[in-house]
Amino acid sequence: MMSLGLRRAARGLRLAPAALAVGGGALLSLALAPWHLLFGLPVALAAAGWLILQAASARTAALAGWLFGLGYFAFGLSWIIEPFQIDPERHAWMAPFALVFLAAGLALFWGAAFGLTARFSRGAWRVPVLAAVWTLAEFARAYLLTGFPWAGFGQFWIDTPAANLLPWIGPQGLGLLTLAAFLPLALIRQTPLAAAAPLVLSAAAAAAVPAPQRAEPTGKTVRIVQPNAPQNLKWHPDHRWEFVRRSVAFSAGAPRPDLIVWPETAVPQLLNYAGDTLQVISDSAGGVPVLLGIQREEAGAYYNSAVLLDADGMAAATYDKAHLVPFGEYVPFGDLMARFGIYGFASQAGAGYAAGPGAQVMELPVGSALPLICYEAVFPQDVNAAETRPQMLVQITNDAWFGTRSGPYQHLVQARMRALEQGLPMIRAANTGVSAMIAPDGALLDSLPLGEAGYIDAALPEALPPTLYSRTGDWPVLLLCLLSAGAAILRHRPLALRS
Repeated sequence: MMSLGLRRAARGLRLAPAALAVGGGALLSLALAPWHLLFGLPVALAAAGWLILQAASARTAALAGWLFGLGYFAFGLSWIIEPFQIDPERHAWMAPFALVFLAAGLALFWGAAFGLTARFSRGAWRVPVLAAVWTLAEFARAYLLTGFPWAGFGQFWIDTPAANLLPWIGPQGLGLLTLAAFLPLALIRQTPLAAAAPLVLSAAAAAAVPAPQRAEPTGKTVRIVQPNAPQNLKWHPDHRWEFVRRSVAFSAGAPRPDLIVWPETAVPQLLNYAGDTLQVISDSAGGVPVLLGIQREEAGAYYNSAVLLDADGMAAATYDKAHLVPFGEYVPFGDLMARFGIYGFASQAGAGYAAGPGAQVMELPVGSALPLICYEAVFPQDVNAAETRPQMLVQITNDAWFGTRSGPYQHLVQARMRALEQGLPMIRAANTGVSAMIAPDGALLDSLPLGEAGYIDAALPEALPPTLYSRTGDWPVLLLCLLSAGAAILRHRPLALRS
């Protein structure tokens, strides 16, 4: 039955529109970091609007949407092949499968959005309905099956006035506005004014929103350490301590800061057996507390953790990563899969990591902070989940996994978005970069470039007042999209039933 449906859909979508769908998706992905080529945005989304208008059936529309997503995710997330090049003899063969399956899987959300839009709306109404339903699909992509919101539409707009909307409507709201502004361009030949009006109004709204105020300095200084350990050497017995010694030397430099931050898994041994190492680190820091990434074991479970060392080199506070990377840090049904030699890709201990209890605020010498380990900064809902508002965000990460082309820069953009959405500064320590002090308005106050070893002593800014998005989360945009999609279904339900 499914293959029959696919054949019917394929017959309905000719070669040229299919190529347009794949090409349009690929063109849209160029709006992501590090390219930020926004000139392709109106062309790509106008093509998406044209595809939904021309679709003869829901099946044809679903295939067009899936192809559009396939082109977008295959190009935009091409960095996913990088982790498989760390140990190419063992893993390189998996890279094409990982890219194809990831892109094809994520594209299913977009295919469903296009198919449902064609099923429940007609004519020009399909364009605004698609904007709402596509955003609902993006919500599903961000939340279902632990979620993967990477490459969301809001990421296009960092370093533009439109990013000032993030503290108000969040990333999904900015994504909805993007679709609502550009999809109607598909109608430019039939109704030029109606097609251009949403874009003009959206641009006016973005221009009217004031930029966040500039944060005052706290008077505190944070040393952010970047050892630049390549992933193929990071755990190598002949090299791993070289990077620790490098970080120790960076920590010893004068003048003394108020806090030192090392990146994720910066110490290549379990916390349980790292007493001597931690004492050396603390001695080099001259009594300055150090926040660092390290793995630990408890009751047979292994955790990817951030640990605050006090002046005596003792663990004063611990945060265990809660939002783990599927198939990277854990494997579903891990005990069973381990019998077949399948383990979490990034974990160095056991069959994978155990998840921590969730968002928790940690008291640091420079104020209260919400720790985020690597991938956790991708999820705005995780940042909103803390019971009390911290004074800053701290992300420790190891982006050596993502190569040097696009992945680390896309990760950095998402970190900047979290700071902007919350009105909080972010301290970001990345193994290979980009390490940075990020202001509450998302600006990079100080940073170390990708692929360089070193450290920066960065002035920590104050937090801004809570933003609207930090109070409401995604609920207003989700409800708006649900009401819009529901209204479209009710309006066209008789037609849908007849068809």
